[in-house]
Amino acid sequence: MNNQIFKLIFEHDLRLDELTDRNTHGNPKLPTSSLEDFLKPDPTFSKLYFTGTDLDRDLFGLNQLSAYTQILDAIDAGLNHAPVRTQQASFPSLTEAISTLEPGQAVVIGNEEPEIELSTVFIDYNSNVGHLKSELRTLLEQDLVVIYKEQAKNGFDLHLFSRKNVYRDIFFPLQALVPEAFRFFSINGKKFRSERHFYFETWTLDRPPHGFEEVFTESVL
Repeated sequence: MNNQIFKLIFEHDLRLDELTDRNTHGNPKLPTSSLEDFLKPDPTFSKLYFTGTDLDRDLFGLNQLSAYTQILDAIDAGLNHAPVRTQQASFPSLTEAISTLEPGQAVVIGNEEPEIELSTVFIDYNSNVGHLKSELRTLLEQDLVVIYKEQAKNGFDLHLFSRKNVYRDIFFPLQALVPEAFRFFSINGKKFRSERHFYFETWTLDRPPHGFEEVFTESVL
């Protein structure tokens, strides 16, 4: 049995208007809304979190998996090998771009030039993505995909944000790596109840919690 565990945690149909900084100093003027605005569907975005565990070595982090580079190649393929940019440079692949980042830095993927400096979306150890809502929203409204490099116990994970739901696009290239590269679990992020759920593979791998689905070669969406 393969003891390399890859986890893809997803949340879809999140409201883009939640990515609005709240002004705690005074009462900002609220924008007026027309009937036409009211009838428009709410713009949404998706989040995908990529992480992994090597149970044999008791190591946690996406880059601890032997197939780490293949995983990044699969994500790249799912995003149609679109241009990848960091605050320093442009790169031909996601693998090369991620290798230049410190935890807390981000890459953007897409054909448009970002409208803001990517240094403004850096998150330090005392912050999280939620502290940079307006910056993230600006990039998503350009239809850019944003991927953060986030600190894990023994390495790092990746956290993807996108206006478009890219789950299906990325799922199939990742599924193609099963079962030789890892065991693959697709997890509904709304089913999380605690940190213990995040590390479910350490205590209930054979009977995952509800909403934690193992992906096999024959699995279908």
